[in-house]
Order: sequence, then C-alpha cells, then structure tokens
Amino acid sequence: MLGFSRYQWTVLFAAWLGWGFDIFDGLLFNYVAPNCVPTLLGLEIGSDEARQATIYWTGLLTALLLLGWAVGGVVFGWVCDRIGRRRTLLLTMVMYSLGTFSCAFATSMEMLMVFRLITALGIGGEWAAGAAMVAEVMPEDKRVEGGALLYTSAPLGLFLASYVNFQVAGVWFPEDPANSWRYVFLFGLIPAFVAFLVRMFIKEPERWEKAVNKAPPPKLSELFSPQFRAMTFSGLAMAIICLLTWWSNNAFIALISTGLAQTQALAEGLDKVATQRLVESWKTTATNYFNLGGLIGTLLTIPVAKMLGRRPMFAIYFLGSALAIFATYGFDLSPNLRLLMYFVVGVTVFGVFGSFTYYLPELFPTRLRGTGSGFCYNFGRIFAAGGPFLVGYVASQGINAFETAETILIYVGLVPLAGLLLMPWVVETRGKPLAD
Repeated sequence: MLGFSRYQWTVLFAAWLGWGFDIFDGLLFNYVAPNCVPTLLGLEIGSDEARQATIYWTGLLTALLLLGWAVGGVVFGWVCDRIGRRRTLLLTMVMYSLGTFSCAFATSMEMLMVFRLITALGIGGEWAAGAAMVAEVMPEDKRVEGGALLYTSAPLGLFLASYVNFQVAGVWFPEDPANSWRYVFLFGLIPAFVAFLVRMFIKEPERWEKAVNKAPPPKLSELFSPQFRAMTFSGLAMAIICLLTWWSNNAFIALISTGLAQTQALAEGLDKVATQRLVESWKTTATNYFNLGGLIGTLLTIPVAKMLGRRPMFAIYFLGSALAIFATYGFDLSPNLRLLMYFVVGVTVFGVFGSFTYYLPELFPTRLRGTGSGFCYNFGRIFAAGGPFLVGYVASQGINAFETAETILIYVGLVPLAGLLLMPWVVETRGKPLAD
C-alpha cells in the first residue's frame, strides 16, 4: 500500500502512535482546566472569578508547556543523533506518560506546573526523533506521504483528549467536577504503554547507523555555520509562524466553547449537572471540527507540496489561516456557527503542520537531522509560548474574559500574514534527495 514495505509501515505506525499520544498528553490540561484550576485554587467552578483564573492559568501553563517542549526538543534532538532514534523514542515516551500520570495527584497549581514541565520535556523530544526516523526509513519518492501520514496522528491525539475528558467528566462523573479531572489525567499512562510495546519491534535506521560510525558527533553550533545557516533560518522561521498561530488558537478552543455553553445553559435555565454535560459536549464538538479540518488540511499538503513545492504550500496555508481566523473571531456569529468555523481554522492553521514532518528533516544531513529538526521546531516554541500567555493574561483582565479572548484572537490572524513576508528566505526542498 502506497509503495511502503511492511516494516516501513511498522516504523510509521510506531512514530504515529507516539506523536498522537504526546499531543493527547500535552493538551489534556486545556480540557480539564475549567474544573482543575478552580479546584486547586479553592474557587467555585463556573463563577466569574473561576473563569478569569482559568483563562490566566491556561495561558500560563500552555506557555510553560511550550517552553518545556522547546528545551526537551533541542536536548533530545541532539540525543537522538548521538544514541539513536529508537532509544530516544522509548526514553521520551516514558518521561511524558509518567509526567501526565503524576498530574492526577497534584494538590496545588505549583505542583501541577512541575508535573506539566516533566511531561513537556518528554514530549519535546518525541517529535524530532520520530520525524527523523520516518524520513530515513521511507522510500525517497514517498517521503512527503510518509511525513504527512505521520502528522495525521495529531488530530487523533486531540480527539482522544477531548473524548476522554467528555467521557470521564461529562458522562461518568458530571456530578463530581472537582475530582473528574484527576481521573482524566490517569488515562495518560494507558495509550503510551501501547505505543511503547509497538516500538520494541523497530530498529535503528541504516542511514543513521552508517552516519554515526563515520562522522563526528553533531554539534548544535553547526546549525549556524555558513553551510547550514540558511536551512536553519528557513526551518525556524516557518516553525515560529505556525506554532504561534496554532497554539494561540488551539489553547483556547476548550475555554471559548465552555463560555459559549455556559451562556447557553444560563439562557435555558439548566441545572448544574446539565450545564456540565452541555459544557463537555460543546468542548468535544469544537475540538472535533478542529481535528477534522486538521486531518483534511494535513492530507492536502501532499499534493500541494509535491506539485507546487514547499514554499508555495506555506504561502497558500498562511493566507488561508489569516482569512479563517479573521472570519471566525471578527464576525458576529451564532454560537453554533462559531463552533463550525473551527473546521476552517483546522484545515489551514492545523493542516500546515503536516508539512514539518517531511520539510524539516529534508533541510539537514543524517548526522544533524535530529539536532536540526529538533532545534527548528522546538526552539520555535519559545516564541510561540508568548502567544497563549498574552492572550490568557489580557483576557483575564477583562470584564468578560471569554469575550475579551475572542477579541484578542482576531489579531492572531496577523501572524500568518507576517509569515508571507518571509517567503523569499524559505529554502525549497522539492525534488531534492535526502542528504546523507
């Protein structure tokens, strides 16, 4: 199927599972935040004070997650070039799954921050090692397909996070929101265990084994040498634009849909349990629209990247992202239509990420592939961390935190427009073989 051997499918599946589950672990907090934050702060769930605190802490912990991802990605990207892709993938999975599991036992926001940081460090290393392995194992003419299919696991991870939260908090324990979020975090260990078992059946890519035996150890400083400076800038610039746009939007999907649901519940005169069920249902609906759009958008990068090239692909998706964001938050839409617009945001903002799993590995030779890909993608998260934090902080200062957040998110559409100005410096890799 698609020209892949059985072993190539196994490698792709192993990386696919891990990336999907680390997105699952990484985004769990965003879904449990409306219950988790008030509980740990001793506030009444659903109160105006709780809403403001939730938006603030969501922005702060999302920023912390991104910073941890950045550090973990750079460190483990270098590690995977030293000790191998497979060993690194096993190590990072253990780290982020245990970090998520531990969140269930947090008794304060400070303790939760520590556990989320551990989770973030492990997740950061997952991407670079997985993307490098898939790129090195796939057939040369199927590298785009392999990379894009790898990233389809991201919508799965988001869907799984929203589904687990809905099932636990909205179906099993809607009457106990003060504790249901703890049960959600406990699920973080289960899917990672499955992926760990699958990864026991893969081996190191031959490309890496040959390169590590005949080449000197990779150095981070090499990325800024005249030979690789243009590649590093290209990968880093695209990563910053995409990450800042994606996280500024995605981090607040659950919170905005929560606000819409609570407003609707108040208008209908629903009781506390019915309100909680509506909230969890609307969060799931918004996430599903976003995920479906992201899945379609990711698959569409395959024909666009192969026929037009990587640079035109980024330009098309950036323009589409800006228009989708302006339309979603800039117009006076009904709650149901606003939720539906998350599909369009998903196609553009989410979909463009499907290209990084093949574009970044294409920029660097084998001995630097994990280091370079990990640095570009994860260092970009340092800049991206500012987006959710600023949105959350400013929104928490407004009279109506949810409406303020929606207003601020309009301006996030300027970020992909800025990305269009960087197109002349984007390195085109279409038609070029993977460098050894």
